[in-house]
Amino acid sequence: MRIVVLAGGIGGARFLRGLMSAAPDADITVIGNTGDDIHLFGLKVCPDLDTVMYTLGGGIHEEQGWGRAEETFTVKEELAAYGVGPEWFGLGDRDFATHIVRTQMMGAGYPLSAVTEALCARWQPGVRLLPMTDDRVETHVLIDTADINGSAGGDGEGRKAIHFQEYWVRLRASVPAHAVVPVGADQAKPAPGVLEAIADADVVLFPPSNPVVSVGTILAVPGVREAIADAGVPVVGLSPIVGDAPVRGMADKVLAAVGVESTAAAVAKHYGSGLLDGWLVDTVDAGAVEEVEAAGIRCRAIPLMMTDLKATAAMAAEALALAEEVRG
Repeated sequence: MRIVVLAGGIGGARFLRGLMSAAPDADITVIGNTGDDIHLFGLKVCPDLDTVMYTLGGGIHEEQGWGRAEETFTVKEELAAYGVGPEWFGLGDRDFATHIVRTQMMGAGYPLSAVTEALCARWQPGVRLLPMTDDRVETHVLIDTADINGSAGGDGEGRKAIHFQEYWVRLRASVPAHAVVPVGADQAKPAPGVLEAIADADVVLFPPSNPVVSVGTILAVPGVREAIADAGVPVVGLSPIVGDAPVRGMADKVLAAVGVESTAAAVAKHYGSGLLDGWLVDTVDAGAVEEVEAAGIRCRAIPLMMTDLKATAAMAAEALALAEEVRG
């Protein structure tokens, strides 16, 4: 079975671990979000790609879900001693090594897709990990100027756009978002192998990743959404919203920015029946099944909390079963 998964960071990475357990013989291609990428300390940092790579390669900090296990922060402390920031984004010493290698290779002319392949040669994640694009895309969030101090820029009308990482990590999504813009996405091209993987897939899965800034950003790259819609294979998603709240993170804030309610049914309809064939909601949202199916998307209610590998593998197996039901 050839499976394509559109993945963000923590939720996508943990789902992939369950998928590999549920379908150990499958050929899995992961298209990773690069809209969260940021340049820090002169280095190219790819949080979502690295979270997938570390998680599946056995190097992730399990408790927090991002960064390296057994990490130290000597370099960060020394930079702070020089007064060099930003202090709100914590890169550990082990993590710095990854970003140094990536930045050196890209400086030598290698595209991000080739660099990601080289990094994965060390980690052996067991999947083919592709960035959504080799082009620079950065997700920005529009907020009120009064909600943040010390940021440059602004649109002259009391609002300014800041990098998604600043909104998510520094501000912890504590202020309203008025718009979410994947800057550069409209001019980007899918990375080598992305469209081919989709065309060759037997099933496409949307894990319980953020539908706006993770899966949504991947779909914003011209050609990706169209390729999935035209692939002629089941497309099944798992809701990141359980009981009208995000399972993890602050997806409700960015959903509000694009005019979508924080409900399992609303997210399914946000993707749309023209793209999505099947949708899994949590058992607490069983009442949403009828609404989703009325929108033309086959829907089932199952436990969706990734409490451990067994539970996550069961979720993945249900997604594949629903795909077969759609195919049949």
